[in-house]
Amino acid sequence: MLSIRPAQPGDEALVLSFIRALAEYERLLDKVVATEETVRQALFGDAPRLFCSIAEWNGEPAGFAVWFYNYSTFLARHGLYVEDLFVKPEFRGKSIGKSLLIALAARAAKEDCGRLEWSVLDWNVDAIAFYDSLGARAVEGWTVYRLSGGALKALGDQY
Repeated sequence: MLSIRPAQPGDEALVLSFIRALAEYERLLDKVVATEETVRQALFGDAPRLFCSIAEWNGEPAGFAVWFYNYSTFLARHGLYVEDLFVKPEFRGKSIGKSLLIALAARAAKEDCGRLEWSVLDWNVDAIAFYDSLGARAVEGWTVYRLSGGALKALGDQY
């Protein structure tokens, strides 16, 4: 039986374990610097701006989605951005990932959000096929840019 609930204080280690499992799957484990404390602060600190949904199968943690609100000036509406979506391999094929996205889509619709969006690694053909099967489409003509580390600091130091 599947249940989806919001993460709650005390789930920091669980959320971090999902983050690390996703990073390992994406071949990016060496990039993870998150700790239980940073997870706690982000999800449960004063005025959190990050949210997490935990999927449990028969009471056992099976997957998660980490998300936040963004805003489209063109639509003049908020949206939901899914930062992480992951289901443990032993629980795949039970519609858990789909159920997490359905729950987020329902939230977005109820809150009159303009869209639900996320990114996917271009080599992850299984995820791409899954997202396509839901009716999601790649955003044509857009490329993600990122400033981080030294480049972020150097640009900020120009202020």
